[in-house]
Amino acid sequence: MAAVSGLVWRPLRQVSGLLKRRFHRTAPAALQVTVRDAINQGMDEELERDEKVFLLGEEVAQYDGAYKVSRGLWKKYGDKRIIDTPISEMGFAGIAVGAAMAGLRPICEFMTFNFSMQAIDQVINSAAKTYYMSGGLQSVPIVFRGPNGASAGVAAQHSQCFAAWYGHCPGLKVVSPWNSEDAKGLIKSAIRDNNPVVVLENELMYGVPFEFPSEAQSKDFLVPIGKAKIERQGTHITVVSHSRPVGHCLEAAAVLSKEGVECEVINMRTIRPMDMETIEASVMKTNHLVTVEGGWPQFGVGAEICARIMEGPAFNFLDAPAVRVTGADVPMPYAKILEDNSIPQVKDIIFAIKKTLNI
Repeated sequence: MAAVSGLVWRPLRQVSGLLKRRFHRTAPAALQVTVRDAINQGMDEELERDEKVFLLGEEVAQYDGAYKVSRGLWKKYGDKRIIDTPISEMGFAGIAVGAAMAGLRPICEFMTFNFSMQAIDQVINSAAKTYYMSGGLQSVPIVFRGPNGASAGVAAQHSQCFAAWYGHCPGLKVVSPWNSEDAKGLIKSAIRDNNPVVVLENELMYGVPFEFPSEAQSKDFLVPIGKAKIERQGTHITVVSHSRPVGHCLEAAAVLSKEGVECEVINMRTIRPMDMETIEASVMKTNHLVTVEGGWPQFGVGAEICARIMEGPAFNFLDAPAVRVTGADVPMPYAKILEDNSIPQVKDIIFAIKKTLNI
């Protein structure tokens, strides 16, 4: 009987050992955080860290934000620090700029940056120029944030990309996050900065989850303003983008990799000041350049990158002309089929890369 018992238990012990070994070999599941929650977490941490920080905008308090980015903050911090405003961008942007001049650190949310056109005098003339015009005596530590660029089905007046608009203006810093890590690190850096910072988010990215590395979960995590990130290493061509199109570029790179083309994808993160050192170093390595953006082509972000490459040391390393992939040069149509053809798609990026490489 003992012999039979031993025969039964031996395979059970072997199976048990095998299961244990496999269990210990399994990597822990990576934490997934949406872009919405990453921005919320960043603002929450900075509101907690510095009592001078406050948030104001339309529906940011009791409604938890039009896109639920400020969910829970009003209940935690109350009416004095999370403030619902009337529908008057010029008015509450002016209040925010004045508060910044008086020593506070406001976060001014526009329900969409298309509405910031109502307040552009406050953003440019009052916020961006004051530090210079005061001879460095009066800083304006303010954050203007909200969704930017094309959403879905909201037509011409609600679909503009303001990266080139605000990137054009000295006195402003302009950042454009893509994933959750970007979103949290850049909003925290923007709030701590002593200059006015425009944070261009993307409505279609709010609900997208990304792996959230352990360092990004720290309350001390910051993404430096003015520094790009190489999202994918490559040797054949440099692809530079910001915001949502970064994901399209990575999709295009994955497709082309199967054909033997290795793309180096750069996530700009910051529009102004632009990290040309990272872009130039990549172009000197790959000898080819494609820029991708959702905004209009004329005087766009891609146009600026191409001009600086031409004027700088990387120009002599190019083996082919740089190519821009942009939104169509038209007001955004309402019809979905037309809208899809007005925004850069993965197929457009692949076509531009193959054209540049002459394949």
